[in-house]
Amino acid sequence: MKNIPVLHVEGESIAEVWENSLKELWMNGIKIKTMYDKPNDPPSLDCTMVLCIKNPLSEPMIHKDMPMGVEDLQEYVMEVCDGIKDHWIRKTDDPTDTKWQYTYHQRLFSYVCEKDSLIIDQIESVCQQIAKTPFTRRAQAVTWKVWEDPNCYDPACLQSIHCRCLEDDDGSQTLNYNVRFRSNDAYKAAQLNMFAITMLASRMAKRIEDLSGKKTVVGRYMHMADSYHLYGSYMEEFKNRFLKNLKDKTFEDRSINYCDVKDMMDEAIPMILKKVKEANI
Repeated sequence: MKNIPVLHVEGESIAEVWENSLKELWMNGIKIKTMYDKPNDPPSLDCTMVLCIKNPLSEPMIHKDMPMGVEDLQEYVMEVCDGIKDHWIRKTDDPTDTKWQYTYHQRLFSYVCEKDSLIIDQIESVCQQIAKTPFTRRAQAVTWKVWEDPNCYDPACLQSIHCRCLEDDDGSQTLNYNVRFRSNDAYKAAQLNMFAITMLASRMAKRIEDLSGKKTVVGRYMHMADSYHLYGSYMEEFKNRFLKNLKDKTFEDRSINYCDVKDMMDEAIPMILKKVKEANI
């Protein structure tokens, strides 16, 4: 009998836990095919992964081995948190429209229930539920559209965000959040996902604080991926970059403090907005 391994890593920061998850996947993942393989691609390395980030706002928040720059990371945060690419979503009644089928922002902040013609801001709903009943088990936002996504070419990987708050001795609240992905590209997407969702959690904590009148801070982050994988098509790149740096550099040299690049990322915002507006999608 063959089973997909369930692996677990934990630590303080996003950069630390992301790095540890890739090491664990490399050592203990299994080889498996994917629906996106080209004829000569080797199999991917895969597992079910549970990552626990105890203090997601602690430094270092960024790992240098993410395969893009910090300006790209800023763009992704704006895509998820601000919806700067929601206008790239295709019109469902136009079969010739080839734009994106969804964005995470649209699914989380403007979830469309076509049956009842409802548009639901799930993030605001979660914040209001938590502000009213911090220990509720019902405060979650989902992305999956059961009537649409099973037949989508590239359906949403992020599936849900579940939130609860605990009250500390001083009366303040700590926001804990669990995030589930059905599929997560461990090397080229997971760190971006975790960073952007943590930025979203920071905004949610502020909104809950405003609604409840209680100081609310971001607490531990549990990130679960049903399929946490390294694609065979970039296995050599992973070896030559991530694994080589793991051997040749210290963790301090492999990571970046967000506070050291935040100004650079903020300064990139006008350029990002201009680029997205002028993109031919």
